[in-house]
Amino acid sequence: MDQAGGLRNMLSGIIGHAEAESVSSHQTSSLPVSAVAPARRCRAIAVAGGKGGVGKSTVAVNLGMALSMSGHEVMLLDADMGLANVDVLLGLTPSRHIGHMLDGQCSLTDLLLQAPHGLQVIPAGSGARRLARLDSGEHAAVIRAFDELVRPPQFLLVDTAAGLADSVAMFAAAADDLVLVVCDEPASLTDAYALIKVLSRDFGVRRFRMVANMVRNEGEGRQLHQKLSRVSDRFLDVVIDFMGWVPHDERLRQAIRQQRAVIDVWPSSRSSLAFKKLAGAVDKWSEPERTGLDRIAFFGNRVPSTAGY
Repeated sequence: MDQAGGLRNMLSGIIGHAEAESVSSHQTSSLPVSAVAPARRCRAIAVAGGKGGVGKSTVAVNLGMALSMSGHEVMLLDADMGLANVDVLLGLTPSRHIGHMLDGQCSLTDLLLQAPHGLQVIPAGSGARRLARLDSGEHAAVIRAFDELVRPPQFLLVDTAAGLADSVAMFAAAADDLVLVVCDEPASLTDAYALIKVLSRDFGVRRFRMVANMVRNEGEGRQLHQKLSRVSDRFLDVVIDFMGWVPHDERLRQAIRQQRAVIDVWPSSRSSLAFKKLAGAVDKWSEPERTGLDRIAFFGNRVPSTAGY
């Protein structure tokens, strides 16, 4: 069996397991309907970039903080196993990472780091061969670990790895939405198209939301979107929405050097205003489309087994 087939079968098994648990809990519960906690909607957004160097992690960090600043509860999962840098971008110093959770040394909740404005960060390790060599089952275990949370966040942002690794496909397939960060370079466009092709062909992802990063203005961002859409429309059955754009901004570069989010240190800068606009766009998204095997139960409507509200 090929890798894509194996991943699809594993996803199917996870979904079946989660649905069975859900049915069982409904059948055995003696609580009246009024005593059951209302469903908490968690929307999972995977942020991907195809190639490295397009500013994917910077977009994930600032988008997450912009959503937090607007009053939402947000978690940011660094899913670039072995080459993590979200904690570095925010000046955080984790004492544990996802590898410790997978080894049973701590829970997901124990990993949470508090960033400014209420943003919570789940760190992966950097320079750890153990994390760089996780198999598909272990990536699935990371996703399923979110079932431990009594109170899921309103938004879970997943900063995926660069490239076409199995982990990228896993998290992209499990999320409700996929944000694709692209810059105006031939390699960025080529790799973005390759990622779209794999996710649509092998995992049934049909809708992508593109952010044009490091462009001069909105017109340049839309031209970049048109370049990617033209070739995708010709060869693939997908929809690529233009989510927005982020300008070249010296304040953003300075914030990265200071290990802070630009939206935190310079909230009125051009890039910060762009990230606030992106967060506003997220707030206006309609309910995510669901197509079965490319979704994992937790990331949709889930009623926690314990009331924690």
